Amino acid sequence: MTLGDWVRESRARAKNMGARRAALVSANEFWVGGLRRLGHVWNYGTPVYERDWDVLLLLDACRYDLMRDVAAGGDYPFLEAMESVYSAASMSSEWMEKNFADEYDSEVANTAYVSGNPFSRELDGDRFARFDEVWRYGWDDDFGGIPPRRVTDRAIAAGREGDYDRLIVHYMQPHVPFREMPDTSSVNWGDPEENFGVKRGAEGEERGIWHRYRDGDLAHDAVWDAYRDNLEWVLDDVALLLENLDADTAVISSDHANAMGEWWCYGHPDYAPVPALKRVPWVETTGTDERTYEPTLEPDEEQLNDDEVSDRLEALGYK
Repeated sequence: MTLGDWVRESRARAKNMGARRAALVSANEFWVGGLRRLGHVWNYGTPVYERDWDVLLLLDACRYDLMRDVAAGGDYPFLEAMESVYSAASMSSEWMEKNFADEYDSEVANTAYVSGNPFSRELDGDRFARFDEVWRYGWDDDFGGIPPRRVTDRAIAAGREGDYDRLIVHYMQPHVPFREMPDTSSVNWGDPEENFGVKRGAEGEERGIWHRYRDGDLAHDAVWDAYRDNLEWVLDDVALLLENLDADTAVISSDHANAMGEWWCYGHPDYAPVPALKRVPWVETTGTDERTYEPTLEPDEEQLNDDEVSDRLEALGYK
């Protein structure tokens, strides 16, 4: 967002939200813009290829303390050996940019990537040993996103059909939309072909969950509970995957977290060096293919048109 964009949006907010509230929102947008500029100069975190793993299960936008909260319930024994690490990024597109950089070409060439995240559309799939964009054909229009089971299906297929040095499985949960808050997850951000992933301050009904939380229209406990429910949803599938996939070292982690007010930041703007946003879980476990489940989802050869791609990006809160 340029300074001119910020000024124009600030004027629009003043008309629609009232001067006092608009001033606070605009000040926050300005501050976050400053954090992003700082993040281009000073940043931190370790790319995943600098660590040891055979299978990497990315739970998109998962906070470490959220995972720790769920693990304390004891329903997911594979979460016992949990630590935290700092991701190299604070947003999915930045994560892919840094973790699939040219310096990791040899590792990428031997990696199967199964992605439920639409940012994969910015990657060169030919660089990977296997490149499966599940979001293109596994979308659930009623939900407005891609449920974890469809990613699990394709991850099991990848594990059984190929022999790869590494496998990355990129789930979309616990990222919005939250299944417990279906009426607050749809956001219209405009044309994703030109502005894919660019966060913009919104107003009125266009505001997503994190804007509404920032503005005090959604209570912390309600957001946290819905966030946790999404995490439990995907962890149920992680449990299923781990008993249908052979892996000596399977790691459960995330590409980034969500800020919930830390450093006066909300959601996950890119290049934001906010510790709460970059601190993610790192859980090492194993997987054994016991053949308890047979996947049913198959790739669809038909390409999405622009309108269909736009609908899917908007449902995830991206412009």
